[in-house]
Amino acid sequence: MKTATIRKNHVVKTGYLIDMDGVIYRENRLIPGAKEFVDALTATGTPFLFLTNNSVPTPENLAVRLKQLGIQGISAKHFYISAMNMADFLSETDPGCTVFVTGESGLIAALHECKIANDAIQPRYIVVGEVAITMDKLVKAHECIERGARLLATNPDNWCPVSSEKTRPGAGATAAFLEASTGQRAHYLGKPNGYMFYRASRKLTELTRSRPEPVVMIGDTMETDIRGAIESGLQSFLVLSGSTQFESLADYVYQPTRVLQSVADLTEEIKTGQASNRLNSPVFVNGGFSLVKGGLRHQTDILAFYKPRPRPPMIK
Repeated sequence: MKTATIRKNHVVKTGYLIDMDGVIYRENRLIPGAKEFVDALTATGTPFLFLTNNSVPTPENLAVRLKQLGIQGISAKHFYISAMNMADFLSETDPGCTVFVTGESGLIAALHECKIANDAIQPRYIVVGEVAITMDKLVKAHECIERGARLLATNPDNWCPVSSEKTRPGAGATAAFLEASTGQRAHYLGKPNGYMFYRASRKLTELTRSRPEPVVMIGDTMETDIRGAIESGLQSFLVLSGSTQFESLADYVYQPTRVLQSVADLTEEIKTGQASNRLNSPVFVNGGFSLVKGGLRHQTDILAFYKPRPRPPMIK
């Protein structure tokens, strides 16, 4: 809800972290009302960032994609991707380290921007991203881990959508291969890791030169967007325009702050500052759900106690 408070003679606005696939677009089409929602954010000066686990494109690539889809006024500064989260993590925890990368342009550019050098001989870390993987690279990464390199992945997603009928292996699947071959557990950045939300919230503050309050995550995936927001102390708005069906909410112990049909439900609130009457989450009505529990559970982390495994599927 776009409430505002007065602190030291300036207005503190709600800030938004916004997932992309399933929230703003599906494949190559905007979700109805998404353009008007983003236009309202920019017109009112509401702080926002687009947040994605996809480490393949650069922020510049994503800005161009939104422009081609019809959303204007967006630049690279409006994006925070898992590749940037990886670069921030390494810069903060181990400055001067070297890496061997299995990933594409977004990941390579983010690491280069933070002056993290690539090293195919004696890297300190193996950094796993999406798509650009060959058996030769897997063998090289395996050998480096056996010599002491540590395993990092940009996100835990085992698969990623390509179209309504196709998917591709994600960074989590590649990391799982190396976990199995080396016995070393990977450390996963990106959503739902709290470090992703911490750094994104920090960037939001830097962009606006004030701390947005509250910060709300808008997403379509319970396992990444909603779980990560809750564990980071943020509000979470689930949209039903993507991967999550209303009936599946009963499968989860954690619940979103609010449930929306799509981001279009927020547009009028952004414009006026008044809460929409379509925002309250059904989970809090009449003492909880009256739904029959359905679908497969995704909380299978207990398996991690027995052998190295990636997290369960956490993306569309």
